[in-house]
Amino acid sequence: MRAMGRGDRHQSQGHLSRRPRGDSLSEAVRSGRIVITSSITGPITGYPGWTHYGASKAGQLGFMRTACIELAQYGITVNAVLPGNILSEGLIGMGADYKATMAASVPLKRLGTVAAIGHAALYFASREAGYVTGQTLVVDGGQILPESLEALAQA
Repeated sequence: MRAMGRGDRHQSQGHLSRRPRGDSLSEAVRSGRIVITSSITGPITGYPGWTHYGASKAGQLGFMRTACIELAQYGITVNAVLPGNILSEGLIGMGADYKATMAASVPLKRLGTVAAIGHAALYFASREAGYVTGQTLVVDGGQILPESLEALAQA
């Protein structure tokens, strides 16, 4: 396996491309972990104007499902973390009103942290997750659960 080069990117950065290099993967690797950072946008939710983003994130999960089958024989697991709204530089740049609106749409009434995503990825990378492959973990404070903001307000 090798990291994809600039011309190999069909979805988004971070994927590994399975291409023979002459040496046998089975001789080189006996176990390992691949953790993909995807998103709730695309695989679970949609957002107008973000078609490209949603399609790439959904494509990552298609990659994950096939890669985990292909790589299982080498003891490699492939899983994905799907963040919701995370307090990051990009979201902070959207302004205080946007942040407040996004936090109000989450049942926990706050935005997630980068550390929360890191902890989820750390689990998938751990020895304890050695029998977990082809799975996703949504880390969104419950954001995808309510049918509408009105339903959330009634809770």
